Amino acid sequence: MDSVDEKFMTIALEQASLAFREGEVPVGAVITLRGEILSAARNRCISLSDPSAHAEILAIRAAARKLDNYRLIDTALYVTLEPCIMCAGAIIQARVQRVVFGADDPKSGGAVSLYRLFHDKRLNHTVEIAGGVKKEACAEILSRFFHEKRITSNTDSRS
Repeated sequence: MDSVDEKFMTIALEQASLAFREGEVPVGAVITLRGEILSAARNRCISLSDPSAHAEILAIRAAARKLDNYRLIDTALYVTLEPCIMCAGAIIQARVQRVVFGADDPKSGGAVSLYRLFHDKRLNHTVEIAGGVKKEACAEILSRFFHEKRITSNTDSRS
């Protein structure tokens, strides 16, 4: 496993932890250019009342503002969960070169689990992908979040 990938995935996990504490689904993302961080973000759908406020989308927006360009040529995106099809579409439109993700998303994955959008030759851009970086830690924070949500939901329904 590439130590650079692990380094940036650790930062993405820190973003996921912030999301967890804020009551958001704990997904974090980091965008880099030549080894330098352009942006870091976490899911904020609930706090922003925005279904598109996934970590990847927010990171893409921030990186594009920083570069003053909607094309994120030669960038890498590190995300704790396999991107959904919405995020995969944004990644393709932004021309991100490489996506590194932690946990697979068998329910809505757009990279390898349900769809393989990054390798669809019919689209105008393909993306290199690497999955499974810090997979256990990425999956664990999601499992813990949903486990706690179920416990809270069951406690609330008994009141």
